[in-house]
Amino acid sequence: MDPQIGWLQPEQVGPAQEFWSRILDFSEDTDSNDDKYSTETVQEEEDDDKYTLPLDWKFDFSIDDQEIKTSNLYEHGLFTNIASTYDMNKMQAHYIGKFGGCPWRHGKSYDRQPICTLHKEIEDFFAYMSATPEEHSMRLDVLERVTNVIHAEWPKAKVEVFGSFRTGLYLPTSDMDLVVIGEWDTLPLHSLAQALLKNSVCNENIQVLDKASVPIVKMTDKATDVRVDISFNMNNGVKSAEMIKHYMDVFPMLPKLVLVLKQFLAQRDMNEVFYGGISSYSLILMVVSFLQLHPRGDLNYPTANLGVLLIEFFELYGKKFNYMHTAIRVKDGGLYISKDEVQKDMADGHRPSILCIEDPLTPGNDIGRGSYGALQVKSVFEYAFTTLKAALDPQIVSPSFSILGRIVRVNDKVILYRQWVRDTYALQNTQRVIINNYLTTSNISNNVSVSTTTSSRASTVSSGSGSAESDSESSIEKLSDAGDHNDQNSNYQPRRKNPHYHRHNSWNNQQNYQMINSVI
Repeated sequence: MDPQIGWLQPEQVGPAQEFWSRILDFSEDTDSNDDKYSTETVQEEEDDDKYTLPLDWKFDFSIDDQEIKTSNLYEHGLFTNIASTYDMNKMQAHYIGKFGGCPWRHGKSYDRQPICTLHKEIEDFFAYMSATPEEHSMRLDVLERVTNVIHAEWPKAKVEVFGSFRTGLYLPTSDMDLVVIGEWDTLPLHSLAQALLKNSVCNENIQVLDKASVPIVKMTDKATDVRVDISFNMNNGVKSAEMIKHYMDVFPMLPKLVLVLKQFLAQRDMNEVFYGGISSYSLILMVVSFLQLHPRGDLNYPTANLGVLLIEFFELYGKKFNYMHTAIRVKDGGLYISKDEVQKDMADGHRPSILCIEDPLTPGNDIGRGSYGALQVKSVFEYAFTTLKAALDPQIVSPSFSILGRIVRVNDKVILYRQWVRDTYALQNTQRVIINNYLTTSNISNNVSVSTTTSSRASTVSSGSGSAESDSESSIEKLSDAGDHNDQNSNYQPRRKNPHYHRHNSWNNQQNYQMINSVI
């Protein structure tokens, strides 16, 4: 089994598995001709042993009551993706040895029907992983620090938030996306990097990607380890976030599916375009297209079964979708189109990528063009479909085990990090009420910018009626409340022979028929 993709399931673990694992490990050691014990390899193993959280911690194995003591969780540095579960089979104790990997199930009971259990687990996962007031407050702190540095260098510059922090669809380990609007003859990427380092805002590992299609500065906040991507004069980022919030209103289940899928890819190190994965924006548009072209017409209701939808999403993009010839279009109600048609709008002889997603805001732009590892993402989607489909048989899977946990785990480092945030940014009850009201009462604004005269954390991101982040989180909280219903009444429908035989308004057009039919 590919250590990046999956791990052994509970019913697969036993004496036979242990026996053959020992044989496999012995064979690998023999093939290496004892290189494993060379000086360089031993040094690498010693370095790997240092890959632990620099914590002085005391715990009683209670997620809610655990006491954590640390001056700075990341003062010694960590690998970038603390959500990773690479090689879970050999490092299970390292990743989930303290909390078990499924904290959303803590103290919960579930239905005996597997598909209803999966639906409820997705709702519980969403509720658990959604941002807390402390996490929101921490990110506003990061935003204020970065903004102060930018305004000190360029007082007339305008800083805006886009991406997951603006829509509210961010994980505890997600990065923040900022865009700086101003007038420069040459984009001041290196000047910004030097200013951030000079003011001790970021770690030394700051990167300037000036040759990328979208030049950015990638930094990690020194105090919180929150990663921040800063671009210049890219107005479409804000427009894209507003478009996503529109789709969140149209499809109430969109945030819950997206958060599960983001964690699914993040723990497999497939959520960064720079390393061949797919971006959050691409993933969201894939989900939107999936929902737009779904053959059932009940997907604008919060009672749709999330477990069914998740499995069908994996089936579509893991087994059915024709990556070679078909592109995704979400504007005008959604449509599958030929890549040849997309290429007509592309300039400079560019060709559509493997995962071709037409930019709904910029004709000729392929959102998935940088995802050179898209076919590997396809393979993990196929793995997830096969794994979840097998879990629907109650004779195979014990009800005491998590179904969602067969493909998604939250490792101990993430749980400890969230507890550190909770303790470090602890809020009084009155403060929590104020921030909760701030998060839930703000109306969506289409023009959000960072104020140059910030006087409090809650006003760091300002507009006529509130912040975009608070607006989006308000939407998520309302969706979470609306989606908390009885599993027995979930709108589950039996699987059809071809569950993704998508139709469109122009279905009668023979050319569209042949192309869409090629998807399956």
